[in-house]
Amino acid sequence: MKKYVYLITDRNRSCLHVGMSTDLIKTMLFYRRMPNLFFDSAQQLTRLIYFEELSTEDSALYRFKLISSFTRIQKEKVVRSVNPDWLDLTIGLNFEKIAMHTNQTITKGYGVESNHY
Repeated sequence: MKKYVYLITDRNRSCLHVGMSTDLIKTMLFYRRMPNLFFDSAQQLTRLIYFEELSTEDSALYRFKLISSFTRIQKEKVVRSVNPDWLDLTIGLNFEKIAMHTNQTITKGYGVESNHY
């Protein structure tokens, strides 16, 4: 099973958060639906700016720990090495379309129709 190590940030790039996931789309959907669960409202982490796909849990855990130990400047270098403009990479994952479909599937089971999340 694929594992992902990722970096997300807020709109002002003031907070960088390192995470690990087996499903990047569901993880990003979770962050968007629960923006204030772990962080305050000024730090709504909704922009995926870096991710790596790894083949084993051990390699993902190693990269997660390594990147987590980096200073902010080192994390910024990692991001800029593949995403110099800090673009939100969820666009390339077709996130909006998948998220909307996921939301419709979830809400239909509860008798609620919704086209947004």
